[in-house]
Amino acid sequence: MQVEVYVNRERRERGGDFIDYSAFSAPSVVNYTCQGEGAPVVMIHGLAASLHDWDFLTPPLVNSGYQACALDLLGHGESAHPPRIEDYTAENVFLHMAAWVEALGLCEPAVLVGHSLGGYLALDYALRFTNYVKALILVNPFYSTRQLSSFLQLIFHRQLLNTSLIERTPYWLFRVAIDVTSLHFGGGGDGIHSLPEDVRIQTALDYKRADPGIYNIPRTMRDLTSDLPRVSAPTLVIWGARDQTLAPASFPELVRLLPNARGETLVSCGHVPHQCHAAQFNCLVMDFLADL
Repeated sequence: MQVEVYVNRERRERGGDFIDYSAFSAPSVVNYTCQGEGAPVVMIHGLAASLHDWDFLTPPLVNSGYQACALDLLGHGESAHPPRIEDYTAENVFLHMAAWVEALGLCEPAVLVGHSLGGYLALDYALRFTNYVKALILVNPFYSTRQLSSFLQLIFHRQLLNTSLIERTPYWLFRVAIDVTSLHFGGGGDGIHSLPEDVRIQTALDYKRADPGIYNIPRTMRDLTSDLPRVSAPTLVIWGARDQTLAPASFPELVRLLPNARGETLVSCGHVPHQCHAAQFNCLVMDFLADL
């Protein structure tokens, strides 16, 4: 499904805070899916991914009586792709997501599930709109540039000026890179790769159709470390112990800083445990939701 979220130039009160929507002056398309009925669970994917990140989690949520909603973030999938690189900031991505959540008209606070960049957005949402968040499920979440390697910090510190090389990268090259990377972990989806083939196909497609401007987003994300003790929502943090994108040691630190959190490690997974060992991941999620 798609919806146009029109955000006029005003500050609108929500949850005791204000959303400053002045960055948007025209309708912005949000591609999303909502399935099932019941308590809402809102799922937010990571950088260069899409709502298909949650294809494994959605069926058990629906079968257990939840409403499962997921979106393509700004510049991703079938959602709006702004033409200017300068439009790709963490704040604009947040506003695009927040306007969509508001447009859903949810009748009760939602459980937010966020992976990587989506984890950052979920934490930011919980900090701004406490009354609208029932709980958080954070999957290998980003919350500080300290989680990145020195090499990635250097890359993301600089603004992306020329996107032509990324735009010309063919699908098959993305696919080769994903296949090679998934070989590093082993013991996963099909015995050779940590990710099943259908996931690798979709991941390469998501990389190809994402706007190159999204790679400017990380350099605009603020460090949430000092704000973490203010996140009061019950939180489950799940991470892959072999993450090569974010330092695995940063996730126990996150659990320690959050006042109402517990952590679970999937030892044979990397950055995407929700796709690496989907069945085990889903069990952790459903048990956490049942305890709520």
